[in-house]
Amino acid sequence: MSEGLEILYLDRDDISRIEIEDSEIVEAVEQAFAAQGRGEYVQNPRANLRHDPTNQGFFNILAGYLAHLDLAGFKVVGDFVPNYKLGLASELGYILLMRPDSGVPVAIVDASHITDMRTGAVSATGARHLAPRAPRVLANIGARGSSYWNVRLIAALFDFEEIRIHSRRAESREALAARLAGEAAARVVVCSTWEEAIRGADVIVEATRLVRPEPLFRSEWVKPGSLVIPYGSQSALEDGFLDVCDKVVIDTWSHAHAGPYGALRHQVDSGALTQENLHAEIGQIVNGDRPGRENDAETILFWHRGQAISDIALAAMFMAKARRDGVGRVLPY
Repeated sequence: MSEGLEILYLDRDDISRIEIEDSEIVEAVEQAFAAQGRGEYVQNPRANLRHDPTNQGFFNILAGYLAHLDLAGFKVVGDFVPNYKLGLASELGYILLMRPDSGVPVAIVDASHITDMRTGAVSATGARHLAPRAPRVLANIGARGSSYWNVRLIAALFDFEEIRIHSRRAESREALAARLAGEAAARVVVCSTWEEAIRGADVIVEATRLVRPEPLFRSEWVKPGSLVIPYGSQSALEDGFLDVCDKVVIDTWSHAHAGPYGALRHQVDSGALTQENLHAEIGQIVNGDRPGRENDAETILFWHRGQAISDIALAAMFMAKARRDGVGRVLPY
């Protein structure tokens, strides 16, 4: 019965060869959030598999469905912080796209680049709706693969004067800054400390790779009226960080209390952040059901953990472009 079925296979090189505009990346993810806001999606809370407590790595398993794309998708991706010692990206995996009416698999897509891109696009969507008007300084803490896409896609939305980069390892922050300096219109500055990067910044992205929660991000450094976007697996925020925030927005509440990881894990577990005091999910803001930023005095925190629907949206766009351009390999089922 499965004779004649074919699956499009896209590896890392295929994803890199496909021409795509930054605006298309953000638009695809924003449309996924719009579908979420309308309730036109299905998504399971992400699952984590930690197979060896002595290993710093673990696996993420994400599953979802988007009605406007008529696709179901499943992503399995590793999150292994020490991979840089092996010359490997920390996040390696694949996305499987399937027809929701028949279960027919239609594409297997490398998840490494797409995870980085969609993470940056989620941050950019948040910045579009929640950043102060005319922000001048963008700060990014961390130099993982998604950090580049965070800066690139957020910087495309605003006329920043300065982009600050800090990470734990000097070589990683220098390398990220050098890459961005060759592309960004803004001045790129390497910072040796968290405080140097954060003080006076209008938009702050925290994308660290901590082994365990550590309160390195101090609320006293945050300028009133700024936007803070933390998404590290282990929290870098001090316990009282939410006290300086006028609004807290997340990608989805269903992920906020699922699993042991996330930048606001402690705040959720302690009851400091609840569904009642949460301002909104980003899909509600994209749809206009809830307000985003209402004035320049608001200090806003946007926490995202990553969702299957954003992976599906971006993988589907790459699949369509690959078919159009003849990129990738067609495999028999």
